[in-house]
Amino acid sequence: MIIYKDSITDDEIISDSYDLKEVDGVAYEADCAMITLGAVEVDIGANASAEEAEEGVEDTAVKVNNIVHSFRLQSTQFDKKGYLTYLKGYMKSVKAKLQEKGASDEEVKDFETKAQAFAKKILGNFKDWEFYTGESMNPDGMIVLLNYREDGTTPYVVVWKHGLTEMKV
Repeated sequence: MIIYKDSITDDEIISDSYDLKEVDGVAYEADCAMITLGAVEVDIGANASAEEAEEGVEDTAVKVNNIVHSFRLQSTQFDKKGYLTYLKGYMKSVKAKLQEKGASDEEVKDFETKAQAFAKKILGNFKDWEFYTGESMNPDGMIVLLNYREDGTTPYVVVWKHGLTEMKV
């Protein structure tokens, strides 16, 4: 299994156990699922006393997004202008990381062109996106995007391909 980490913060962002699809040569998409957590019944093996009232533990089921939960992503908020400001700084950091890793000028230029085009798609339907930071909540790190497919019920995440480093497990 490969776990993809944010190349800036080292937060775990996603893994190849989810069906990652490359989009426009600059991002990965993965479908998510809503899973139910909680509602665990614990039997401590003791008989309830007739004199004592039932001591119940309040344990309610909670629905969570499997990727958000698995990688401990934290919800955050942006307005369009704020996200654009963040994105410019983030792309500059990713470009520096690519150059640090020895990417050619052509590869860097290709990344910049494709990232700009993909960012326009995001900004085009900005109100539809939800935003998540990595576990460290470092404001310089990758913001994971969450949206819903055309059916309105299937969530999916989008991560920036060039902002990830692979860690084989």
